[in-house]
Amino acid sequence: MKPICIIAARGGSKGVPKKNIRLLGNKPLIAHTIESAIKSKLFSNVIVSTENKKIANIARKYGASVPFYRPKRLAADNITMDDVLIDVIKKLKLLQYEFDIVVSRDCTVPFIRNSDMKKSIDLLKKKKCDLVCGVYRQHHNPYFNMMEKNSKSFLKFSKKTKQRIKSRQEAPIVYQLNGLFTLDVKQFLKFNRIYMPKILPLEIPPETGLMIDTEFEFQIANQIMKKQIKI
Repeated sequence: MKPICIIAARGGSKGVPKKNIRLLGNKPLIAHTIESAIKSKLFSNVIVSTENKKIANIARKYGASVPFYRPKRLAADNITMDDVLIDVIKKLKLLQYEFDIVVSRDCTVPFIRNSDMKKSIDLLKKKKCDLVCGVYRQHHNPYFNMMEKNSKSFLKFSKKTKQRIKSRQEAPIVYQLNGLFTLDVKQFLKFNRIYMPKILPLEIPPETGLMIDTEFEFQIANQIMKKQIKI
């Protein structure tokens, strides 16, 4: 059976107000993720989870299914993606949808390639892991150039090592998550959380993993969409 794609999009964005339906290029932000998922032909269904009627209408316009609205309590700031996916998956099962793999796409990461979605599905099947995360190698590194405050408000490095790391190249590799999560449904319902014991990375180019959390990042994405910045 084919996997399904779930796109979670609530109405109450804080960093960039109404970003999920704000125009990126000539389409609402969420439309780019919906259309790429549909064009990939990897999924039996592309499902949008939202509590917002305007988002739901836009999602349907661009070809996604919205078989039910998300409960308002699952659209609050303190709700995790675990809670949202549990709600969607259990309701889809009750509606007789058949699937054993879910690809969760964050619509604020619109440039994820279809080839990487396919690779994530293939890797999950081949390695029989619980979760495959799309990632890219992060040059900001907690072992080398990232710091936090200690109890006295003085800066300290986020990660301690026995010997001082003298360059970024010497530091252990760290990865940035970027809004592509491919999970085994049976395992997810067993653990009731996305970050399960067996997680594998799928490295993708950092430019395709751009996540829009700020106005500045939205402007960068707009320049990419207008082909003024190549990816």
